[in-house]
Amino acid sequence: MEHVIALDVGGTGMKAALMGADGTLLHEARRPTGRERGAGAVVETILGFAAELRAYGVQQFGESALAAGVAVPGIVDAERGIAVYSANLGWQDVPLRDLLGARLGGIPVALGHDVRTGGLAEGRLGAGRGADRFLFMPLGTGIAGAIGINGSIEAGAHGYAGEIGHVVVRPDGPVCGCGQRGCLETLASAAAVTRAWAETSGDPLADAADCAKAVESGDPAAVEVWRDTIDALAAGLVTALTLLDPSTMIIGGGLAEAGETLFTPLRAAVEEKVTFQKLPTIVPAALGDTAGRLGAGLLAWDLLSTEVTT
Repeated sequence: MEHVIALDVGGTGMKAALMGADGTLLHEARRPTGRERGAGAVVETILGFAAELRAYGVQQFGESALAAGVAVPGIVDAERGIAVYSANLGWQDVPLRDLLGARLGGIPVALGHDVRTGGLAEGRLGAGRGADRFLFMPLGTGIAGAIGINGSIEAGAHGYAGEIGHVVVRPDGPVCGCGQRGCLETLASAAAVTRAWAETSGDPLADAADCAKAVESGDPAAVEVWRDTIDALAAGLVTALTLLDPSTMIIGGGLAEAGETLFTPLRAAVEEKVTFQKLPTIVPAALGDTAGRLGAGLLAWDLLSTEVTT
């Protein structure tokens, strides 16, 4: 059975699959990245895990994977196949495509940015299916975005398109790791809500999910934290829709797990802030933590399709 290797690398763990041409996940597996042992160990773990997946495919389906797709966090040069930088994984300028190709017997390898790869899957297989223009935005430790155009993801001239988390929405806001003040991700990411609610509640172990539950129970302090978050997030979304005019905005990540506690006030806040802009449909992501694997698999199949036509 024809299949490809799909590998989604996170900060602490990896999620992988063997994926058929129709998008079916034929086999799934997980591994820790081993980042506590350093960047070299992470790379070797990725290579070893990919080799195990290839061997499993040969054993179970009678043939090797045709290609591999891998999604990684941080800065990625997809064209050259280099994982440029990741603070979480501690690596810099890793030629991951070439290393994986060599370990996997020379099969073609596609390398992608984790958020753009997840956005590719949401656009073709998930909440953005049928939308010609969409923005996928996961709200997790940080905030990034993937700009979808006719089933593909726009990476930009230098590979930085979609970094909506670094749009300044409060010029007098908190200092961001990028050096600016008041970036969207310092105010509206799941990590930002966790920080705000832990401070407000006086519970250092409280997180964003606890804040959402407190909002649902009517806690006025939680409602205030949540209102500030929604207001900042809506400001960022209005900036995005002003520039991109998407038909659909797909919100994922940990904060989206609050469901309508997030989406109902967010839709209202965006509607209140727009003037001439056309309102997009704002929907939750549909694929959960499978998006990265599915997107990596799509990258691999797209790579094969490109090779056939060239």
